[in-house]
Amino acid sequence: MKYEVIDEDGFKYIEAGKGEPLVLLHGLMGELSNWEQVIDHFKGNYHVLVPILPIYELPILTLGVKSLSKYVNRFLKYKKLSQVVLIGNSLGGHVGLVFTTSHQENVKALVLTGSSGLYENAFGGSFPRRESYDYIREKVEFTFYDPAVATKELVDDVYKSVNDRSRVIRILALAKSAIRHNMSKDLSRITIPVSLIWGKQDKVTPPEVAEEFHELLPNSELNWVDKCGHAPMMERPEAFNEYLEKFLNRILLK
Repeated sequence: MKYEVIDEDGFKYIEAGKGEPLVLLHGLMGELSNWEQVIDHFKGNYHVLVPILPIYELPILTLGVKSLSKYVNRFLKYKKLSQVVLIGNSLGGHVGLVFTTSHQENVKALVLTGSSGLYENAFGGSFPRRESYDYIREKVEFTFYDPAVATKELVDDVYKSVNDRSRVIRILALAKSAIRHNMSKDLSRITIPVSLIWGKQDKVTPPEVAEEFHELLPNSELNWVDKCGHAPMMERPEAFNEYLEKFLNRILLK
């Protein structure tokens, strides 16, 4: 990762550029590097921030999408930011949705890509063969349309996490929290502009999930990225950035 992680006053984050604030929220197994090509593309015209969600730091008994949403709220207050564009992948999208339902006045627009919140087909309730490197590699490859995107470095990071007992307990607790916290009844209250940028071959949050989000979010657009799985900003960054740029131009420059 070529961007320095700032560590101050209990927050860890990346920050680049100036302008309208874009806040990028990573997923459960996501690294900050997942957003690198988005940061590269938008830092020239926007104030881009990527907070590290405290998945491994919050008390286990309170760990869930709501506590992560509260953390985002504290982070934005610390940075004195309001009227941000929240951009979330997978669990990060879910956290963005929870935050927006409570603080819609602070969110100018929302971008969801492979977001949980309605349904996801992830690792499930356990890692039955977490000691098997090949098994973990297959699970990581499942995330993408092109298995080559699952580099050895990426697989190594996931393998390390799921074989650390304290980490895997937190990962499973958070995954279960996300499954329990279904947002279908809350989405009609989100009236700000929402852009759904979705991998057409996403097997974790399949296309019908995107279509349901589009149906339930009253002010949403749905954009498909072909030959792409669960993380378009990693697998097809050019297409993702193009859709995002058009959306930002429409909502911020009008």
